[in-house]
Amino acid sequence: MKEQESELVTNERNRKGLLAVHVGLAANALLAVVKATIGVVGHSPALLADGINSTSDVAYGVVMSIFMKLSGKPADHEHPYGHDQMESIAAVVVGAFVISTAIAIFWNSVNGVYKILSGTGDFAGASRIALWVALVGAALKVWLTLWTGKIGKQTRNSAVEALAHDHRNDIFAALAAAVGIFFGRMGFPWVDPLAGAVVSLIILQTGVEILRTSTADLMDTLPGKQLGREIRDLLAAVDGVKGVEEVHAHRFGPYLVVNVTIGVDGALSVTEGDRIATWAEEILLKKIEFMRRVYVHYHPAAPLE
Repeated sequence: MKEQESELVTNERNRKGLLAVHVGLAANALLAVVKATIGVVGHSPALLADGINSTSDVAYGVVMSIFMKLSGKPADHEHPYGHDQMESIAAVVVGAFVISTAIAIFWNSVNGVYKILSGTGDFAGASRIALWVALVGAALKVWLTLWTGKIGKQTRNSAVEALAHDHRNDIFAALAAAVGIFFGRMGFPWVDPLAGAVVSLIILQTGVEILRTSTADLMDTLPGKQLGREIRDLLAAVDGVKGVEEVHAHRFGPYLVVNVTIGVDGALSVTEGDRIATWAEEILLKKIEFMRRVYVHYHPAAPLE
C-alpha cells in the first residue's frame, strides 16, 4: 500500500513538472516569434535581443521536456535509485544554454552601440508597438514566474525551479528592453542596443546561478547543516541509540538517500541491534519529507571518558 501511494505521489509530481515545462515552452515559443519579428520590423535591437533570448528558451525547453520524461522512468537494475538525477542534469543543460545565449547577445549589442556612436550605424528609434510588446512580455513573465515557482516549491524539482528563475530574470530582461526602446524613441538611439547588453548580463547571471545550484545537487554528497542537525536530533531520540557518528546524504532529484552510522550498547545481541537500526530507519523515513531510503550501520558505542 505504501509503495502504491509513493508511486501515485511520484506520478503526480512528474505530471506537474511536465505541465510547468510545457506551458513555459508554449509561452516562450509565442514570445520568441512575436519579439523577434517586431524587433526586426520595429527596428529595436533590445527587443530583438530579448526575442533571441526567448528563442533559446524554446530550445532548452525542448531539451528539458525530454530529460523530465526520462527522470520519470522507474528504477531498474542499472539505476536502483531511479532516474531522478536527470532533473539536475536538465538544469545543467538549461544553465549552459542561458550562458551561451547571454554571450551572443552581449557581443551583438555592444557592436550595435559602437556602430551608432562611431557613426557607421543607422538607427532612428523603434516603433511604438515594440514598446508594447516588451511590456506585455514582462507581464506574462510575471505570471509564469509565480505559477512555475509555486510548482517548483511543491515538487522540489530542480529543473522546474531553474525554469522559474529563468522566467523571473526574463521579467528584468523585458523591462530593460522596454526602457531601451523608450529612450531610443526619445532621441537617444544608443540606449536601445545598450539595453540589449544589459539584458545579456541579466541572462548571464541567471545561467551562472542555475549551473551553481544544479551542479551542487549532482556533486554534493553531504547534508546541509539543517538536514544534518534534523537527522541527528531524530536519531538521538531513538531508544537504544547511544550516539550518531556519521551522516552522509545523497540527493536524487528531490529525493534523499541517507547512510548513517550509530553507536549502540555493545552488550546487546545482534537481533536487538538490528531492531534499533530498523526503528531508526523507520523514524527517518516517516519524519523527513522526500526521504526515499535509509541505510543504518551500527556498532558498539565508544565508552564515555
